[in-house]
Amino acid sequence: MTKESKKNKLSFAKYLSIFLIIVTILVLILVFFIDILPLEYFIVLAILFFIINIITIALLNSKGKIRNTIGIMLSIILLIVMIMGILYEFNTLDFLKQFGFNSYKTENYNVIVLKDSEYDSIEELNNVDIAHLDTKDHEGLKNFVENLNKDIDFDSIILDDMTDLVDSLIAKEEEAIILEDAQLDIIEEENKEDYDKLKIIYNEEVEIAIDKIGSKVDVTKDSFNIFISGIDTYGSVTKVSRSDVNILVTINPTSNKILLTSIPRDYYVLLPKYDAYDKLTHAGIYGIDTSISAIENLLDTQINYYVKVNFTSLIDIVDVLGGITVESNYDFVTQDGYHFIKGTNKLDGKKALSFVRERKAFAEGDRIRGQNQEIVLTSLINKIMSPTIIANYANLLEALKDKFMTNITDKEFTDFIQMQIEDKNNWSIESISLDGSNAYDYTYSYQNSKLYVMKPDKSSVTEAANKISELLN
Repeated sequence: MTKESKKNKLSFAKYLSIFLIIVTILVLILVFFIDILPLEYFIVLAILFFIINIITIALLNSKGKIRNTIGIMLSIILLIVMIMGILYEFNTLDFLKQFGFNSYKTENYNVIVLKDSEYDSIEELNNVDIAHLDTKDHEGLKNFVENLNKDIDFDSIILDDMTDLVDSLIAKEEEAIILEDAQLDIIEEENKEDYDKLKIIYNEEVEIAIDKIGSKVDVTKDSFNIFISGIDTYGSVTKVSRSDVNILVTINPTSNKILLTSIPRDYYVLLPKYDAYDKLTHAGIYGIDTSISAIENLLDTQINYYVKVNFTSLIDIVDVLGGITVESNYDFVTQDGYHFIKGTNKLDGKKALSFVRERKAFAEGDRIRGQNQEIVLTSLINKIMSPTIIANYANLLEALKDKFMTNITDKEFTDFIQMQIEDKNNWSIESISLDGSNAYDYTYSYQNSKLYVMKPDKSSVTEAANKISELLN
């Protein structure tokens, strides 16, 4: 071998060694900042990398051709592994950005006229009266009306209830009205005939700050409550909508126990913010903070954290996990045609969504739906906490990106993961459901007509409140 060849060989080994050290340091820095591994695990990982690098660099710079070749091969393998690791780490950091920063909710307001109206654009409503609810109770509506006044001149007609708005429009007492998407969904559900007479000619999204929720705790030592809200929409999870899934998760990290308390969507609860009763599902149209205050009042407890998801979230998460297995207590067919047998069922994302949404197939309706929601949630928790999650780690992070809203901080999340890695404890999960009686009553959101509601069974509520308190304390 010529002197020039030897020099090139030494230079290559030198530069490859330096590059290997730089990449290793970058990997360890990212692992440190992600802060998921307990300190002792991080130290072991750093020592392991140090030993492997020393051996590899020694082989790279050795004079023997075979050892030198082994060193090059080891270097290439190590670099490939670490570069993939860096990509995983950046994905993790990007995922962690979603925690603790969702401080607003999105409302989508519509200007509505009759379907057979001559109006087709917002400009045509210039100098026309427009009816809407009182803006003093609805910050988003106030912002929308102020923005609309910049585009056209109109006088506001204030009515008490969304049904008053729709009735006045259909009776042609008003030319146009303003309703939010979630309010329109209620009109469609309760009075499809009137809903079909409406036409949207303008809409605009408005962002509003969420009221401060809960108080922080040490999630590795203190017990805490998480409210899981599943809204009945696809797309952006910041959007307000009816909350069809309402589950309070009580976690005791010392005893490794989890209590899932399912609350029926039609539960008749007090909305403290408005000092009025409504269905729990309707609380969601005023924001996650309204739902939480209603549940805190109902169960005499404090909710520390929340996680808000929608239809898209559930479908994507289940599919990325490779499906889930649930034990159904019933044989039933859903409204969208899926057949579930009594016993073991393997669900993909769409089937899981159908499983948790179905209520009309059961004589007990929403009670069974709540139980099915807990069954799916339990299956998800068990699968996410199992070692098999490693194989789907990157895909799971991608599936969860922008698919949930939470006030849990990234530090609290990583602290909890650290604890789980360190302790390796199995969790026991108990599920309960609140019960009630079928009734019809007036609601804050739909004041002029009685709607179906479930009046809370006091003994059921007391029992749940006691179980939650016992686990927290």
